[in-house]
Amino acid sequence: MPSLARARRSWHHPLVIEIAPRIVVDPAVRHGRPVIAGTRVPVATVVSHLGAGWNVDRVVEEFAITREDVMAALQYAARILEQEEVRAVG
Repeated sequence: MPSLARARRSWHHPLVIEIAPRIVVDPAVRHGRPVIAGTRVPVATVVSHLGAGWNVDRVVEEFAITREDVMAALQYAARILEQEEVRAVG
């Protein structure tokens, strides 16, 4: 989970918090899940479509976002995964 100390509140809407470059959360959008800034497109949707085999250009076209938005979604997802602790037991 990103530190709120690093998060920045958006100047145009006090409930919108930028948790990473181009990635925001807003309780009024997608139940507060991380989305691409200025859209309602969840980061998870971008990443899952890429994982399903869509190329970046198709994601950009289908969701009306930029290549930079796609890269920001991947960078955010990678950062979250780096923080995850999974341990084998047994």
